[in-house]
Amino acid sequence: MAFVLDTSVTMAWCFADESDAFTDQTLERCRTESAVVPSLWALEVINVLLVAERRNRIESAASARFVELLRGLPIEVHWDPQFYEDSTLFEVARRHRLSSYDTAYISLAMRRGLPLATKDQRLGRAASAEGVELLHADKSN
Repeated sequence: MAFVLDTSVTMAWCFADESDAFTDQTLERCRTESAVVPSLWALEVINVLLVAERRNRIESAASARFVELLRGLPIEVHWDPQFYEDSTLFEVARRHRLSSYDTAYISLAMRRGLPLATKDQRLGRAASAEGVELLHADKSN
């Protein structure tokens, strides 16, 4: 089953100190199932990598390798030219005091009827409150 992937999980694949059983399992799931992301996801990923480079947390060659890893995964970048016209985006963002960026993941999950993979607790609480299923770590592993 496809799922919506957010940047907090994606970037945990890059930085060992941010990974855990959930992010590792999500990466394995992403290798065989389609992950769906809003178009802003790519900009968020690049921004995190650039900031990490500036802070000497990662070298540019490692950033390039990570981007290649992402290109090899079945990640569908969703672009909807009428996305900004969706009043749900405004309503959910206002209701949960979220940024439009965070709300884009919830809105995409709601529109597609897909679960959301996130490490962001605030985003997860808002998604749950909106009826979006959250992916969780498989306790059997």
